[in-house]
Amino acid sequence: MEERVAERLHGALGPLGFEVHAFKVGWYNAVLQPAFHLPYPDDTLAFVVLSTPSMFDKALKPFVNKERLKIIRDPVDQCVSHHLSSVKEIFPDQKVDVMFDYEILPSRRPKFLAQTAAHVAGAAYYYQRKDVKLDPWGEKKIFGVCIHPKYGGWFAIRGLLLFPDVQVPLLEQSAPVDCVSAEEKRTELLELFNFHWQDGRYRDIIEAKERYSEDQKTYFSTPPAERFRLLGLTHFTE
Repeated sequence: MEERVAERLHGALGPLGFEVHAFKVGWYNAVLQPAFHLPYPDDTLAFVVLSTPSMFDKALKPFVNKERLKIIRDPVDQCVSHHLSSVKEIFPDQKVDVMFDYEILPSRRPKFLAQTAAHVAGAAYYYQRKDVKLDPWGEKKIFGVCIHPKYGGWFAIRGLLLFPDVQVPLLEQSAPVDCVSAEEKRTELLELFNFHWQDGRYRDIIEAKERYSEDQKTYFSTPPAERFRLLGLTHFTE
């Protein structure tokens, strides 16, 4: 069942520049405190959805051109919401729950922890402070970051697709690729991500096979309120 679902998802989302990776809800819940658990049985089938560098041209630009007059919030969020919600149409006999990376609960917690989901699904390795043996940061708060074996840091985790009626007790877990295995590189990665994230150097901690285009880098480095202009949506900046 998982293979059939995955094949349909790849067929629908792959051409748009998205990647999907399967996991069991229990793998995710097992590494988190109860407050962060997803409210589904352990064997429930889920997929984490990543946007790759090609999503900008394959999904966002066509979406903006087609839906120009309907874009009222962040164009990327609206584009992702449109395409992930459309997945329900290819599973008319299945219940599909969708969670987006930008959604928060009334408690102000995110609906799901994106980087944890990517790690347990084997999509990207979540490097954290505990992965560095000789910790140089003392009392400083250090945030972790996911690195993809193909895209380095040039990708984003966009959402979850959950299939509450599909139980996959035999699904085998694949470990994410540890592509930043050297201690000094892990230290450098967390240093760059926490203290120099604006310049994006952490994204190139490994040699990425595909990176954001110059247009895309400009877009994501521009303050959100000014991004409409870059997509030709001038009527929203007035």
